[in-house]
Amino acid sequence: MKALHLVIIIGAIILSSCGSSKKEVTKPTKLPYPPTQMTDHKDTYFDTTIVDPYHWLEDDNAPETGQWVDAQNKVTFDYLKNIPFRDKFRTRLAELFNYDAFASPISWDDTYIMPQQIGPNKNYIYFKKSGLENQAKLYLQDTAGNEQVLIDQNNFSNTGSDAISGLFPSPDGKFLAYKLSRSGSDWNNVFVFDVEQRKVLSDTIQGVKFSRVAWHNNGFFYSRYPLLEKSDALTGVNKNNAVYYHVLGTNQSEDKLIYERKDQPDWAFDAVVSADKKHLILLTKQSTYGHQILVKSLDEEGSNFVALNKDFKNEYALVYADGGKVWAHTDHNAPNFKLAVCSFSSQNWADVIPESEHKLEQVKFGGGKFFANYLVQAKSEIKQYNLNGKLERNIELPGIGEVRGFNGPKDTQEVFYSFNSLITPGTVYKYDINSGRSDVYFKPKLNFEPDDFIMKQVFYKSFDGTPVSMFILHKKGITMNGKIPTFLYGYGGFSISLTPRFSPRWIAWADQGGIFAMPNLRGGGEYGAKWHQSGTKLNKKNVFKDFIAAGEYLIKQNYTSKEYLAIHGRSNGGLLVGATMTLKPDFCQVAIPTVGVMDMLRFQEFTIGRYWAADYGASDESKEMFEYLLSYSPIHSIKNVHYPATLVTTADHDDRVVPAHSFKFIATLQEKNTSTNPTLIRIDKEAGHGAGYATDKYIDIYTDIYSFCWANMNYTPPVYESNN
Repeated sequence: MKALHLVIIIGAIILSSCGSSKKEVTKPTKLPYPPTQMTDHKDTYFDTTIVDPYHWLEDDNAPETGQWVDAQNKVTFDYLKNIPFRDKFRTRLAELFNYDAFASPISWDDTYIMPQQIGPNKNYIYFKKSGLENQAKLYLQDTAGNEQVLIDQNNFSNTGSDAISGLFPSPDGKFLAYKLSRSGSDWNNVFVFDVEQRKVLSDTIQGVKFSRVAWHNNGFFYSRYPLLEKSDALTGVNKNNAVYYHVLGTNQSEDKLIYERKDQPDWAFDAVVSADKKHLILLTKQSTYGHQILVKSLDEEGSNFVALNKDFKNEYALVYADGGKVWAHTDHNAPNFKLAVCSFSSQNWADVIPESEHKLEQVKFGGGKFFANYLVQAKSEIKQYNLNGKLERNIELPGIGEVRGFNGPKDTQEVFYSFNSLITPGTVYKYDINSGRSDVYFKPKLNFEPDDFIMKQVFYKSFDGTPVSMFILHKKGITMNGKIPTFLYGYGGFSISLTPRFSPRWIAWADQGGIFAMPNLRGGGEYGAKWHQSGTKLNKKNVFKDFIAAGEYLIKQNYTSKEYLAIHGRSNGGLLVGATMTLKPDFCQVAIPTVGVMDMLRFQEFTIGRYWAADYGASDESKEMFEYLLSYSPIHSIKNVHYPATLVTTADHDDRVVPAHSFKFIATLQEKNTSTNPTLIRIDKEAGHGAGYATDKYIDIYTDIYSFCWANMNYTPPVYESNN
C-alpha cells in the first residue's frame, strides 16, 4: 500500500436557470458541482409543511433536468478518469467477468438458469453466456447433444441493454413467448418465437409488467397495464392491471378481456394455467407482500373466478397445480413457511410440508416430486418429498452455499440444479430423481483460484442484543490490522434473502486485498416472516441499526476502521445506505447508494411505488407513519454536517425506483455537506434498475465504484502497484 495523491482539475460548469422563481446555490468546495436551482415547492402532510426545493428534478422530460444530468455526469466522470489505477483495475475486473456460465435472464425467477425440457422430444433449452458477451444466448440442445443458438440477445440493440426478462415455452415446444425489456425498463413487450422455423412471429403484446405468459390452446393468457403517454412512461403511476387472452396470429387489439377489477385499481394479476390445462389461476397482489389466489374452470363456458383465500394477509407462491388442486408455498400460520395444498372444489387448505425450525425459502416441482430449499443460517439445504409430503431423502450438496433449481415437468426422471458460493461460481448438476445421484453437467473455467480465498460466516449482536449473521470474504494470508479496505453490502427488506451467492464483483474487491462483508439484516427473508416484519414499517430503523452494528463489529474485531470502511446497497439497499450515512455521518469513509429509495414521503407517487407500502408504510397512511418516515427519509435527514465521500449511482430508464430519488438526494447533499469529501452522482444512460444489465456496464460501474472507494481511502490496489 502506498499513499495516493489524487489531484483533479475540472473546469467550472454552468447550468442555465430554470425559471425566475428559482435561485442558484453554489458551495465553495474542491469540486465544481453544477449549481442546482431551488424552488419554493412545498407539500403538507397532516399539519406539517415540507419544503421540497428540488421537486423540479422529478420531471425527467424537462430540458433543465437533462442539462443538469449532463453537467453532473461531467463532473463525476472528470473526477473518475483522473484516478490513476482505474484503467488497470478495469482490465483485471474484465478478466474476472470473462468466463462461460449458465445464466438466468430473469432476476426474480431461476427457471432458466439450468437446462429445461420442452415439448414431447424433450429437447433442452437454456441461457448460456460466453466470456464477455453482454447478454446470454438462448440455446436448444437435442437428445443427441447437438447445440444450436435460438436467440442471440446481443443482437437486440447496439448498446447491449435490451434483454429478455421472461421466457415461456408452449406445452408442445413449438413456440417460445418471451418478454423483452428495452434499456432496462420494467415495461416489456411480448414476442413469440417459432422454434421450428427459427423466426419471430408478428404477434406483439405491449403494456406488460411483472406478468407471466400462460399458454392455452392456440394462444396465451397475460396481464397488462394501460399504456401511458410517452412523457409519463418512466414515472407515471401504473394502475388498472387486467388479464387478457391472445390468439396467435392476431393483433393485440383483438385480445379478449378475461378479468379486471375497476373497483380495485391497485390490484395486479399473474396468470398460470394448471398442468392438466383445466384451470386458470390468478395470483393477485396489491403490494409487495401477500397474495390472493383466484381460480376458474377453463372447461366450463362462463365460469367465474373463485377465491381460495380470503385476503392479502399472507404470502402464497404457486408451486404446482394439477388435478383440481393447487400447491402453494405460504406463511399462513407458519412464519417459517410451509407447503400447503388446496382443492378447488372444497377451497380448504391442508399442510403438505409443515413448518419447521428453519425458513422454507422455496419449493420446486419436478418429476412428480417436491424439492424443498431450506435456509439454515442463510445457507441452502435441500430435501426431496413426494406429493403427499413424505420425506424421501436429504440431498447431499457439494458444500456450503446457495442452491437454485430442481424444477421440471411431471414426467421427467432428471432435473438440474446450480450450486454456488461466494468463492464458487454456478456449477450445474444433473440430478437423478430415483437414485438421488448428482453429476456435474457444467463447471465454468475461471480466471482466479478459489482456494486463494476464505469465505466464512460470523455472528454479531445488534443494538438490542439480537444476533445477526454475516458472511465475510477475503484472501488468505492477509493481516487483520484495522486497515483493510472493507466493503459492507446490505439490503434488509421485502423478505429478500441474501445468501452466499457468487459474483465476480465481490471476488474483485477481495482480489485487491480487501474484505467483502454481507450481513443478513432484519427486514430480509433469511429467518422467516417474523425476521422480515421486524424490519418493516415502524420497525424499519432496526435494519439501519443492524447494518451499523455490522460495521462496528468489523472495526472491533480489527478487520478495518472507519477510514477504510465503504458501505453499499442497491434499491432498498440504496435506502439503507442513504439512511445510514445521514443518521450516522461519521460511520464510514465512503458511501455508495445505488438506485436507492431516498424520498420516503413521495415514493408512492411513481410507477409501482405504492406496492412498497407493505414494507415501508406511507406518508399518507397516518400521522404516526408520516413522522416515522420523515425521521429517517434520507433526503429529509441531510443536515449541515460532514458527510463521507459519496458516489450515488442511478440510471435514466429506471422506472422502478425512479432516478428523481437519487437526483434530489445528491442535490441536497451537495448543498448541505460541510466536508470537502466528494459527493457525486453517476447516471447511466440507456439502463434501468438492474435487470438485463449488460456485462460491459457491470464492469464499468464496479470499476468506478471500487476506484472511488480506494481513492477516498487513500489506498492503492495491488493491480496498480504491481505494474509501477
